[in-house]
Amino acid sequence: MKPAPFAYVRPTRLADVVGELVAAEAAGGGKVLAGGQSLVPVLAMRLGRPRTLVDLTRVAELGQIGHDGGSLRIGAAVRQRHVERTAGGDVPLLAQALPWVGHREIRSRGTVCGSLAHADPSAELPAVALCLGATLDVAGPDGRRRIAAEEFFTGAMSTALGPADVLASVQFPLARAGEGAGFAEVARRHGDFALAGVAARVHLTDDGVHAADVATFGVADRPQLRSLRGPLAEAVTRHGTDPDALGRELTEPAAAMAQEAVTTTGDAHASPAYRRRLVTALTPRALARAVTASRKRAAA
Repeated sequence: MKPAPFAYVRPTRLADVVGELVAAEAAGGGKVLAGGQSLVPVLAMRLGRPRTLVDLTRVAELGQIGHDGGSLRIGAAVRQRHVERTAGGDVPLLAQALPWVGHREIRSRGTVCGSLAHADPSAELPAVALCLGATLDVAGPDGRRRIAAEEFFTGAMSTALGPADVLASVQFPLARAGEGAGFAEVARRHGDFALAGVAARVHLTDDGVHAADVATFGVADRPQLRSLRGPLAEAVTRHGTDPDALGRELTEPAAAMAQEAVTTTGDAHASPAYRRRLVTALTPRALARAVTASRKRAAA
């Protein structure tokens, strides 16, 4: 199929992007185009018929990436592949998750902010943003505002963005000393949508376990965040940081978490019961990896 007819504009200022979206809303609706890896298939299948596409790629500030205080700020037009190659030391969880996003060719065009704004329940990056407590910078007709990741995702393919809003950038907190990340997912083939996945962040110091956050994806209408700090603290007290022992110790609390986290009714690829089994298996694995990474980072 081919897209329905649309107008195409390419502003050079963020204020003009918002202005074009406001005008498009009055004329029947508009959509933002950055990488197009999610939007173009939707247009081709005529699942969406915006009257206007507003291209962000000529807005200089949206193509920037860099440190902003204690965060890594990623502009709306920054490609996933660029972040994958450069963010490893700053935001390890983001660097671990990105190779699982589609294929290299898709990541060479797709953007981090585009994936967040698309909010696919099976996407990796919304779960990473939720797990790390990312902040999303939104520009709209009423000015700029910041939205916490836990408030941004409102449902399947649904966010807090209004029809004339633009996700201008996202800020991921830089990893601290003693902080470790782990990521695991299962898909039918590498690059396919995840049947289930887990992003984990832990913070260990000599004083104990300060955080053990787990975000699941592919199992509900949006990523789900839960804390397993208590079970991880008990496991570390008994077994230290041995990954195999931690994995065995965390299986039971992971199974309990999976019962709550998996709310999908299932599809042709996996039943809810199978997804619960996946979350039960993946959660201890991701947490154990995060603990190992935490110790390495503390020793560095």
